[in-house]
Amino acid sequence: VQLQAFGGGLVQAGGSLRLSCAASGSIFSINAINWYRQAPGKQREYLAGITKGGMINYVDSIKGRFTISRDNAKNTVYLQMNSLKPEDTAVYYCKAIRVDIDYWGQGTLVTVSS
Repeated sequence: VQLQAFGGGLVQAGGSLRLSCAASGSIFSINAINWYRQAPGKQREYLAGITKGGMINYVDSIKGRFTISRDNAKNTVYLQMNSLKPEDTAVYYCKAIRVDIDYWGQGTLVTVSS
């Protein structure tokens, strides 16, 4: 399984970005794809996840601002981020969950200016 995360960039506070996580390889074995972020000097934190069956989960801190979705035809999971704040500045990662092993994408940088 290979994951490619992209869509980050520089945005002003209050703006929006949509991140994409494109999966390739043995995607049939993926049980879920999660989004995480790591801000400078902080630990990586879980944000949201979507399972093969379509169940969705969010961490409380982003509910109402971020939306996870997927396009099965494109093997891609998205993270729509609205009302961005400077504290959302971080490197954003996606991770594919399998029974035996997890796979991380390379990360995409999101910078929110005040």
